[in-house]
Amino acid sequence: MDVLGLILERGRVGPHHAAAKDAVRDLTYEELGAEVAEVAAGLGALGVETGDRVALYIPNSVDFLVAALACLWVGAAFVPLATTDPESRTTAIIENCDPTLVLSADHLDGSANGAAASGRRRRSMSEVVAIGAGSAIPTRAEQQRNAYAIYTSGTTGTPKGVLIGSSAFTAAVLTTQRLLGLSPSTRALCVSPFHFDGSFGTLFPTVVGGGLVVIPPRESLLFPQRFFQSVANESINFTGCSPTYLRLLLASPRVSRLADTPLALIALGGEACSAADVDALWRATPRLRVFNRYGPTETTIAVTHCELDRQAVAAGRPVPIGRPHPGVTFYLVDEEGAVIDAAGVVGELYIGGVQLMEGYWREPALTDEVIRTDVVAGERLYRSGDLVYRDDVGNYVYVDRANQVIKRSGVRISLVEVAEALRNIAGISAATCVAFDNEGQTGIAAFVVAIDGLEPREIRRAASEHLPSTMLPDLIKTVEVLPLTSVGKVDDRRLLQMADLAPR
Repeated sequence: MDVLGLILERGRVGPHHAAAKDAVRDLTYEELGAEVAEVAAGLGALGVETGDRVALYIPNSVDFLVAALACLWVGAAFVPLATTDPESRTTAIIENCDPTLVLSADHLDGSANGAAASGRRRRSMSEVVAIGAGSAIPTRAEQQRNAYAIYTSGTTGTPKGVLIGSSAFTAAVLTTQRLLGLSPSTRALCVSPFHFDGSFGTLFPTVVGGGLVVIPPRESLLFPQRFFQSVANESINFTGCSPTYLRLLLASPRVSRLADTPLALIALGGEACSAADVDALWRATPRLRVFNRYGPTETTIAVTHCELDRQAVAAGRPVPIGRPHPGVTFYLVDEEGAVIDAAGVVGELYIGGVQLMEGYWREPALTDEVIRTDVVAGERLYRSGDLVYRDDVGNYVYVDRANQVIKRSGVRISLVEVAEALRNIAGISAATCVAFDNEGQTGIAAFVVAIDGLEPREIRRAASEHLPSTMLPDLIKTVEVLPLTSVGKVDDRRLLQMADLAPR
C-alpha cells in the first residue's frame, strides 16, 4: 500500500480522529479523505493524468497536504514551490518541470509571482474543487511511478528537480513512522517549509501513523516564542527541525519552558548535528528523546535514524547518523575508488537501495554524474559527496562534505570542525566557516554571532587554545545573525558576498 492508501485507511479505522490543523481550519481523517477526493476530481476534470506534474504554489497549510495527496490520487507528481522565492527562480522551476497545472492557495491566486507570470494554466484550490463538483471522483492511480519532485540548487546555484518515485517515498515514510513510533497519540508540529523535503519526515509519517499534524504559518515560527507557545498550546509531543533552527531555540531564555510541555521526541536533520547543541537541549529538557537523521534529497527524506545516547553526547563523542534504513545500502569509498570495509576509516558515502531517486528531471548528464554503476557490481549508487566513517558499534558518523574539507600546509582540515570549536567558545552563540580564495591560496573565513561585544581578536585568542595554527581562520567576522536559505540552512554564498570574498 502506498502513502495515500495508508492515510485513507486511517480514515476508515478512525474517521473522527483529528488529522491536520493550521491557523484557519482543522480536518478529521474522514474530512481529509473527502477533501482529497474533491480536489482529485477537479484535477481529473482539468485533464491531469498519471505521469503529469502539478506545481503547488501553496505555503505550509492543511491545503498543501490535501493538494499533495490529491496529486497522488490521480497519479501526478507534486512539485512544491516556495512562495517566498524570487520570481525568477519560481519561473525557472515552472518552466523546467513543465506542469500540467499550477495549483495555488486561494489567498495567493493572482499574485504577481513567477507562478502567475509563467503563462501556465493556474487554478486556486477553491476553483479546482468547484470544477470537480460535477465530475465523478476518478479511480485512484495504481501504477504511479513518481510521487514528487523537489527542486534544489546544491552547489551549482541552478535549480534542478530531484524526482522521487512512489515506492521510494512509501519506503521512507513507513520506515520513519515505525522507527519514531508515530501513532494516533502523536501530535506533531511542522516547523520546516514544505518546499524542503526534510519537512516530509514530520508531515507524512505522522498522518500515516494516524496522528495529528499542527501546521502553523511558517513565518510565525521564525520567532522562538511562537514555537514555545505552539508546543504548549497544542500539546505537541513530536517535532522535527534542523540543527540551525535548534540553535535559534537554544539562544532563547524561554527554552527551559519546554520541560513543562508534553514534548517528548525531537528529530534533527538536514545538516551536521553538534554534540554541544544536543547536550544543551537535554539540560533544558532532560526527559526528551532526541533522534538524529540523515539523508540527501536524492535518497528521499532520510536514510538513517539514530536515537542519541545521553552519556555518549555528554562525553563529547561525535554525534552518529546511525545505520541505513531497511532496504538501503551504504558503501564507503576512498580517494582511489576502492570500497572501505574497516571501521574508523573515513570515506565518501555512496547510497543505494529502495530510496534512491529516479534521477534529475530532464538532466540525464547530471544524473549520470552522481548515479554510479561502476563502484559495486550490479548496484545503482548515489554519490553523496559526504565524508563518513563507521564506528566500532556499527553506527555511521558524518564528518563533512567532501568539498568542505580543505588542505593547507599538507593538512586536511574540516570546516565543520573549525566551526564547532568556535561555537564552544564562551560568548559565541553561532558560528560557521566558509572557504574563500585568499590571493590564490585556500583561506578560511569564520562568521560568528557574538554576545557581550566579543571582538574578533579575542575570538582568535580563544580559538588558538583549542585549534592548531593551521586550522585557525584567516578572517573572523562578527555578524548579528547568520543568514539562512529558504530551507533554514546557513547561506554560505550570502556570507561571502557580505564580506566581499570570492569562493574557493
